[in-house]
Amino acid sequence: MQGVILPGQERVELNEFDVPEPGHRQVLVKMKASGLCGSDLRAIYHEHTGSDPNEQYQNVIAGHEPAGTVEAVGPGVSEFEAGDRVVVYHIAGCGYCEECLKGFMIGCHSSGRAAYGWQRDGGHADYLLAEAHTLLHLPDELTYTDGALVACGFGTAYQGILRAGVSGRDRVLIVGLGPVGLGAVMLAALSGAEVICVDLIPERLELGKKAGAAHVLKGGENAAEEILELTGGRGTEVGIDCSGSGGGRMLCLEAAREWGRVVYLGEGGSVTFEPSLLLHKQLTHHGSWVCGIFEMAELLEHLARKKLHTEATVTHSFLLSQTQQAYEMFDSGRSGKVVISLEDK
Repeated sequence: MQGVILPGQERVELNEFDVPEPGHRQVLVKMKASGLCGSDLRAIYHEHTGSDPNEQYQNVIAGHEPAGTVEAVGPGVSEFEAGDRVVVYHIAGCGYCEECLKGFMIGCHSSGRAAYGWQRDGGHADYLLAEAHTLLHLPDELTYTDGALVACGFGTAYQGILRAGVSGRDRVLIVGLGPVGLGAVMLAALSGAEVICVDLIPERLELGKKAGAAHVLKGGENAAEEILELTGGRGTEVGIDCSGSGGGRMLCLEAAREWGRVVYLGEGGSVTFEPSLLLHKQLTHHGSWVCGIFEMAELLEHLARKKLHTEATVTHSFLLSQTQQAYEMFDSGRSGKVVISLEDK
């Protein structure tokens, strides 16, 4: 089989590998779709840096947003069989610690914790060897690309929506319209909220409008004033930063209504602000990191019931042999979601 390694310095290598055989409680998945994530760009594609052990790339097959069909199952697997459509939760934890028992394998602190595409082989390949406890059935109403996007990007957005308690009573500010931001726009709009989104790139503002935003604003020094004007001087009940920038994070705080809720989803960068900004507005401030596997299952059910397709945020799809072009496009900052499609195989 073929699989993609990301050696850093904007290099992409397509290599040959043996097709793995599933062991106890393992499942061999024939890949159909594999999404590209912003964290792949930040921490792997450009250079392998950072002190966080969870982000130490081990030169494995890349890709942590996989979906496909079951090819074979190993001993002890009874909940899946050949031909089942599946999506993969992208962290295999120890299964026993507090976070794993909650379903938040992302927070597992065991030395055995391994993320697909980071410390164990991921989805940029013809086949993926998965642990059965990290798989979920993909509803028939959803495409493989829908499933791949839920695996990380939309799951992250959904967890942020849950943390903020978004409802139809809210005006929601979403800053940064990469894939996670577009997911947050779609899910907030689906909840009935009035969505205001901000980005610096005109192409992404157009994508935000298509995703369901009621208002799109170009970022800049006047953005907070424009938001206050749109909201009658009150500000937004919810602010969700998906940009990972200091300016975007500050904007969420500055534009927040009194007693508002602010969630930070975007990774990287830093921000400095006076605590009085939180105190005097009586804001609730959350950090949110991906979702748990239960929330991911809940999101799949929700999307299927509402007939909402996450692949609407995809602007570019490439073959596995075109992964270099896929990363170059994604790195340009002018695309929506980018996906490797293997459905022709």
